Amino acid sequence: MKARRACSRDDPKATIRLHRLAPFQSLGFPRNVWPETFGPKSLGGNIVTNFVLIHGSYQGGWIWKPVATRLRDGGHLVYAPTLDGCGERAAQCRPGITTETQASELAGFLRSEDLRDVVLVGGSSGGMVMAKTAELARERITRLVFADALALMHGESIRDIVSGTASVETEHASGPSREDRLKRFLLDMDKDLAEWAADRSTLHPIGVSTQPVVLEKFWNQDWNALVVFCRQAGKPGEAHQRRTAEALNARWHELDTGHYPMLSMPDALTRLILEG
Repeated sequence: MKARRACSRDDPKATIRLHRLAPFQSLGFPRNVWPETFGPKSLGGNIVTNFVLIHGSYQGGWIWKPVATRLRDGGHLVYAPTLDGCGERAAQCRPGITTETQASELAGFLRSEDLRDVVLVGGSSGGMVMAKTAELARERITRLVFADALALMHGESIRDIVSGTASVETEHASGPSREDRLKRFLLDMDKDLAEWAADRSTLHPIGVSTQPVVLEKFWNQDWNALVVFCRQAGKPGEAHQRRTAEALNARWHELDTGHYPMLSMPDALTRLILEG
């Protein structure tokens, strides 16, 4: 793996850490998700890694902010792109957006930025986008982290694994209402953090949920992978994630939290991402 030197604590550039706390204040983040120090010493070295964090349904890159800030504080290069038709790009939602189109865009991003030795981290339905991205850009990926994530086999769709009816549905997108998000998905967080997340949640492109994934190579390739199972999450559930771990011969770790550990336990999840 290529290695670059991270900034030392004596480097003037290290003072940018102070400015990295500003978004947590300006966006109203509760203090319990403000970052600890993940500097070079806490990383066990000073190798800089490229991390690409992939969000799941009803989210945008915003959901990774607590983890991204912690990783950047250790000197790493971190990207948390918002997928097509999601988050702040929800107004662009249209027919034809699928797991494959989102992954193709992401693989193109890796190539255009010439990112190599990349650690991909996928949460929730971001796991299936991660798998397809890895298949499309195999030569650029060094490690995969499934954070309570869906990992579909070739020909499966989300609805084969996760059942339920969306409370809000438009022509091109669907998802839970704000009230449903608070009652069903954000129960393990304190009120301020849950409200913050609910306010930023959006509907998800219907095609991503309904179209079967195309993964003709992924499950036959060797991957360095970690599966993080969240015990308090209802779905995708332990059996599904055990299947992922067994199929990939992946390492297994459990967190006693809900489906969004990047918000509820950002310190613990960051350590797992770093340790691999």
